[in-house]
Amino acid sequence: MADAPSPSAPKKPPTRRFFWPGGLSARLLILTILFVAGASAIALPAALASFEEQWLLDRVRAAELASMATEVAPDQILSENLASQLREGAGVQTVAVLDNDGNRFLKVPGPRLEEPPYLVDLRDQAPASWLSAPFQTLFGGGEGRMVRVIAEPRFYKAQFIEVVAPDAELKAELSAYLWRLLAIMGFVSFLAGGLVYLSLNYFLVRPMQRITRSMERFAADPEDTAAHIEPSGRRDEVGRAEVQLERMQEELRAALSSRARLAALGEAVAKINHDLRNMLTSAQIASERLAALKDPQVTQAMPRLERALDRAVKLASDVLAYGKTEEAAPDVRSLRLAEVLEGAEEEARLSQDGVRMISLVDPADQVVADPDQLHRILVNLMRNARQAIEQQAGRESQGAVQVSLFDEDGVSVIRLADNGPGVSERARERLFQPFAGSTRPGGAGLGLAIARELAQGHGGDLSLAETGPQGTVFELRLPGAPTRAPAPKRRRSKSPES
Repeated sequence: MADAPSPSAPKKPPTRRFFWPGGLSARLLILTILFVAGASAIALPAALASFEEQWLLDRVRAAELASMATEVAPDQILSENLASQLREGAGVQTVAVLDNDGNRFLKVPGPRLEEPPYLVDLRDQAPASWLSAPFQTLFGGGEGRMVRVIAEPRFYKAQFIEVVAPDAELKAELSAYLWRLLAIMGFVSFLAGGLVYLSLNYFLVRPMQRITRSMERFAADPEDTAAHIEPSGRRDEVGRAEVQLERMQEELRAALSSRARLAALGEAVAKINHDLRNMLTSAQIASERLAALKDPQVTQAMPRLERALDRAVKLASDVLAYGKTEEAAPDVRSLRLAEVLEGAEEEARLSQDGVRMISLVDPADQVVADPDQLHRILVNLMRNARQAIEQQAGRESQGAVQVSLFDEDGVSVIRLADNGPGVSERARERLFQPFAGSTRPGGAGLGLAIARELAQGHGGDLSLAETGPQGTVFELRLPGAPTRAPAPKRRRSKSPES
């Protein structure tokens, strides 16, 4: 069995069934020439038909003038010699007139024809027959054909005048006229095509080539300064494309620079994390030994020292957690939300003496989520609320975080509302951006970024619903409507008699 082709193998270019240049300029030139030539070709049949009609009409007028010689001839009968001269001068074989009384008589008789001529009636021609007549003359029949032409007389008061003439001369002149037309069409097509090509090439193709080269160089090396495009200041679509490309290049360079800094930061943190955690562990051991002392001053300072150490450990852990390429896929299951809230309340250090949690969630209410990831989301939100309330100066009322659960179009919405100072306008703009959305001094700005990433990994989202001096409200959306766990069955006790 043949081996499957490698995914990295270069793809073969598609084969072309006919020649078609790859450059936009060459395609534009060819198409312009073809369109101009096609437009000229539409007018070609009409030009040939007009030429043939005028040629035939000239022969009729010449024959009509020549036939007036019969008016001065004895008994209005021409001699054979004079009739031959008139026929040769007019370029016809015979001239006949049908007068108003319906009498047909030959003005200039001619020799007897071996084959009947084909008819062209110049008095009333249908458009289709008028346009096709030149091509029938050029390509129809053989040598020695005759054409019978009927037209309205100019010098006779009669119904019509008809002439019979050979079409060899007509065919020769029509053929020469056709070649002249084709030469003119070719010249006009190339001239117009060249002018249109030069115009479009200057106004469209060259700017697009400039944009394309800038995109290609930028894709090959975003740090190449020569890949930067300078907008030309045009107000059309090309100018707008240049402005958007310049903006995109600047944003991508900034994103790549930020990504490189984050990668370097993650690598540096990963290298020092082991030593840092050892240091923090040693400090925690020392703090536990100090706590064993009965010194009142030490006992009073220990809570602040423990909180500082915990924050340091949490900060290092958050930086490492966010530095991972991606979070593990959530292992979703039905959870009693009240039980998850109890664990998050304890880890976020909410208490009845300080910032307390007010739960409006029924103990039987269930949501579908990963227990560990939901715990991390709630801890981040509760800890942020507690820290914001504790740092609020001049606060009189007790801080609280109220948690509720409701169904919104088949989605479980966990609402956390605190009565803290609210989120500032500056912090609100980059609230969920890592290392940029911290709302307190010394914060890394990772808690909300990690929480939102975990929520989106569930197929939901975390958003700031309300904020202001009265407090802040976050809404956590999880797929699936909340459900109510069934009540446990009570075991029936046996009676003593049984």
